[in-house]
Amino acid sequence: MPNIRHIRPCLWFDNQAEEAANHYVAIFKNSRITQIARYNEVGFETHRRPAGSIMTVAFELDGHKFMALNGGPIFKFNEAVSLEIECDTQEEIDYFWEELSAGGDPKAQVCGWLKDKYGLSWQVVPSQMNEYFVDHTSPQSKRAMAAMLQMKKLNIAELERAVKG
Repeated sequence: MPNIRHIRPCLWFDNQAEEAANHYVAIFKNSRITQIARYNEVGFETHRRPAGSIMTVAFELDGHKFMALNGGPIFKFNEAVSLEIECDTQEEIDYFWEELSAGGDPKAQVCGWLKDKYGLSWQVVPSQMNEYFVDHTSPQSKRAMAAMLQMKKLNIAELERAVKG
């Protein structure tokens, strides 16, 4: 089996790749734009983008590599794919929730999930989240699930209280 260097998500935008990459880089520490590639005249009949316009923006969010593509209005984000942020503190949850939900769809906020202003789904969750649900038959797991289902933005203290009963 061959070794791979990394797996990098490619996010398809209509024409907001650079704007979105700059937005995300501003939210996450230790983040940066690493490369911008532009369309040329070859393939215009397929991509319909003017030569010199931005094709892709490579960027890193706290060391994690991403690619943003200006691919046109053909495809839209949906909840089938989301990006999960594990947070150690309520302050981290509050920060990422506030920053990423700004301008997004408030109707898409449920159980720690949100949609940002570009339609990309994010999960902003406590780092211990999976521990709550390891034993799906336990009373603790059931209480955690019941509490979580009542929340939009997750509250670590309330989840912990539910787990402890």
